[in-house]
Amino acid sequence: MFSFAPVQSVLKALRLLTEVNRCSVATVGELHRRTGIPKPTIVRLLETLIGAGYVTRDERMRGYLVTSQVAHLSSGFHGAPMVIEAARPWATALTRQIKWPCAVCLLDYDAVVVRFSTIPDSPISPFHATLGYRLNLGGRALGRAYLAFCPDEERDVLRAAMRSSAEPENSSLSDEDVERMIAQARWRGYTERDPAAEPRNSATIAVPIKLGERVLATFGVTFFRAAVANPEDKARIIHPLKKAAANIEAQLEALSQSMGVAFQGEK
Repeated sequence: MFSFAPVQSVLKALRLLTEVNRCSVATVGELHRRTGIPKPTIVRLLETLIGAGYVTRDERMRGYLVTSQVAHLSSGFHGAPMVIEAARPWATALTRQIKWPCAVCLLDYDAVVVRFSTIPDSPISPFHATLGYRLNLGGRALGRAYLAFCPDEERDVLRAAMRSSAEPENSSLSDEDVERMIAQARWRGYTERDPAAEPRNSATIAVPIKLGERVLATFGVTFFRAAVANPEDKARIIHPLKKAAANIEAQLEALSQSMGVAFQGEK
């Protein structure tokens, strides 16, 4: 909901800039056909965009094209916000379906941090709020999903950080413990919170969100243990969770190819 009417001239300028960006060289006539904006308005907007440095006129080819200045428009839009943007509707839809809250996390050294949560959309959430929570790689499902599915070279670096971590969930794990956890996670296709970790009345199941071999984020569902007491109950969470993660990955792959975005995790 808008608190005021959108400024139409701004919307037209942004639409025009988008169309110029799609063309190698754009003419006024072609932009008119693509946008429906009157030609005199297109000329005025192009002159404004030229003045701002985003568009230039190629006299030899008799058309308009974008300048390198447009790259600044995406300088703050790297992989992290794109992953959250792509995951948000799928996470929200999943909570509507299964009622339990979902979280999307990004890597932060020896933990992952909750960057998006559907707790406000869940009628039965075990927690009131989790945004900004750090979840250890060693003991928490959303952290384990990163550790278990990231490339081996990256895992070696993370294991070194875990060994020197002040968090016992990280530093107390032996290499054998980690290998056993990874083998189980890859066989199942998901991770679970350490049953000994507090709070013990709830649990989390998590999966990675990947682009190629790289883990961009982790995606999980939290629930009360007593309410999900048998394999059938758990399956009603796991299968939709995996399906939603696959849809997010497909969307990210399409965005990556169409926009040429360099995905960058948060370290």
